[in-house]
Amino acid sequence: MDRNDEAERLGARLRALKERSGLSYDALARRAGISRSSLHRYCAASSVAQDYGVVHRIATSCGATSAELRQLHRLWALADAERERQVPQEEAAPGDVVSEQTDAGPAEAPGDGEAVSVKLPIQDLALAPGSRKPRTRQGRRPLHRRTVALTVAAAVAVLGTVGAMSLVSAPDEQAGPADSRILSSPVCSPVVSMGQHDECVREVQTLLERHGAVIGVDGDFGPQTLRRVTAFQVITGLPPNGVVTAATKTALYESKARMDTWSPEKARQRIREVFDETPDDAVAIADCQSFLDPLHILPNTNGSRNWGLFQISDTRLRELGGTPLKALDPEWNIQAAKRLWSRHRDFRDWPHCERALRTKASAAPTAGSEKN
Repeated sequence: MDRNDEAERLGARLRALKERSGLSYDALARRAGISRSSLHRYCAASSVAQDYGVVHRIATSCGATSAELRQLHRLWALADAERERQVPQEEAAPGDVVSEQTDAGPAEAPGDGEAVSVKLPIQDLALAPGSRKPRTRQGRRPLHRRTVALTVAAAVAVLGTVGAMSLVSAPDEQAGPADSRILSSPVCSPVVSMGQHDECVREVQTLLERHGAVIGVDGDFGPQTLRRVTAFQVITGLPPNGVVTAATKTALYESKARMDTWSPEKARQRIREVFDETPDDAVAIADCQSFLDPLHILPNTNGSRNWGLFQISDTRLRELGGTPLKALDPEWNIQAAKRLWSRHRDFRDWPHCERALRTKASAAPTAGSEKN
């Protein structure tokens, strides 16, 4: 792919982190779990990682701080969006069509978030893509010079007449109403992402709230907004990268998807019903993991994520035959957690919270130990 400014900045930041770490390309590639050639391409800005998780692993292997990780996330999002816009269009064969997408979103994104295609017959194009000479239909003799001149003159006359009629019939008409969508206006950058604080973030939060998300509207793109954006992308079938690019902007305005989910009270009640043998501990684990928020999403230092009420990891999700969308369904998440608990009849899959439970239990006073 051709280089772009965003990729250059991302590559420069990765190179700086690598130099600071003192690691060789071989050593850093092993730590990040990628090939040396891939690492070199990312640092040289000759390509951009398809998934932010790769960038995250490289950065954390170099000892990047939280602030640096947020900056890298934004740089990667900008570079990824620019890469989508720079994908070269294949030259169409004679008789085929050329498609121009108005949105950089994935082709398989369902519903209202889909890109709109405009298809033009190739013979109607003045020039074939990538060529400098007009393309003629095979087997046709070239038109006589006088015939061409007469045809052009007639076309000019017709267009002039139509233009004059339009001016006479509607002298005060405008080209059409301007797009009132804030996120689509020049005020907002192509990518709205983590660490940003402005009216564009406030618009994202307002739109998420209209879709049913529980979110504070303060114009600050922090961890909560990141989680809600990612959940919205999962629900609408978009790549869950947590950044608001063109496809996500369109979906925020046009999608009918809802983010309404269970309240903490309902989640607590259902967990107690499913974990009937250990209801108190199960509720405590879920509360520790997600604050009983069914749409809670947490990124890990290795680039993977945990999902939903019991924060089912990507690895466990694959083992259980689930998907991020299923994991955000509170009923599925609770039942999946019960399956994990049933393997050993304990909460070893949640070691941090399980240790907290044990500490709490050991600190509790034994019977008869309290003084009057």
